[in-house]
Amino acid sequence: MDDLPAVLAATNHTFAKWGVPPLTMDRFRAEFSLPFKDFYLRFLPGIPVTELEPVFHGHFTTANVPVEEIPHAREFLKFCRDHGLRTFVLSTVHPAYYAKQTAANGFDKYIDRAYLAVWDKRRKIAQLLSENNLAAEETLFIGDMQHDIETARHGGVFSCGVLTGYNRLEQLRESKPDLIVEHLGELREILLRKKFNFRAVAGEPHSEPAHQPVGTVGALIYNDAGEVLMVRTQKWSGLWGIPGGKIKYGESSTDALRREILEETNLQISDIRFVLEQDCIRSKEFYREAHFLLLNYTCRAQPGGEVRLNEEAQEFRWVTTEQALQMDLNQPTRFLVNQVCKEALPKL
Repeated sequence: MDDLPAVLAATNHTFAKWGVPPLTMDRFRAEFSLPFKDFYLRFLPGIPVTELEPVFHGHFTTANVPVEEIPHAREFLKFCRDHGLRTFVLSTVHPAYYAKQTAANGFDKYIDRAYLAVWDKRRKIAQLLSENNLAAEETLFIGDMQHDIETARHGGVFSCGVLTGYNRLEQLRESKPDLIVEHLGELREILLRKKFNFRAVAGEPHSEPAHQPVGTVGALIYNDAGEVLMVRTQKWSGLWGIPGGKIKYGESSTDALRREILEETNLQISDIRFVLEQDCIRSKEFYREAHFLLLNYTCRAQPGGEVRLNEEAQEFRWVTTEQALQMDLNQPTRFLVNQVCKEALPKL
């Protein structure tokens, strides 16, 4: 479950009680760590955790901040059960919250056993393995924080970092997991491809399976106000960019562009114009090693459309091209916007 917005709201409420300024989502993701006491110690030194916890939980349980399913979580749990993989929860979540959430979503029927309210997972991983007769070489620990990767290493099991959670790409990379995936859907595909061999999964190169350049399309989308759409994704290190994706076999590039824009933003587009092609080879900004041939376009959003992002992006903004260049853009997008701005200048 994605409880990040609710946890941030409760944390800022707790900070406010002791006069500490609120954290933005970006800073919270950069600063938050486990165990909790270490995080609190940095921002509220001298305040006992026993005083902080009631304030935090009081707001968490009453604030109207939704806790929603992580993308592909339900499908992944069912996939594990269908293929005979045992699944366990090792979490800091309060038992009352877990009970409420599983009563609503039914996830508990996919979970063999849950270990809850664990402040330091490193101290519990050996017990989990022992009590459930899990062989380390046959166990994969999936998490979204550096602490999860450290826990896997402490238990001698394989580790997989997922980008749909608390820590950002650069933080997960620092902890050196065996594998990083954008979401659980990608992990499911890798497990199938590697025939559930976790050692082979851990050795999966962070690159396209075919090990060859991949053709993609993306567009700078204009609205009626002359603004362009920027989206932010974790797979591009939390940087801003343009919507787009891979071209399918047998699909024209413009058909691929229309499909990807519709899937990712819910927008229908017109007036498609090719701008340039870029090579994007092993960009450190992208979450895994890849070689993309980026076909970049401009287009217009058809009137009446409303942006609705799918799970690939976390945020969007309509901005002028000048404002876009002031944002934290990934390098291919910055190159595209600069090129479009240059072409709009009067020819001398």
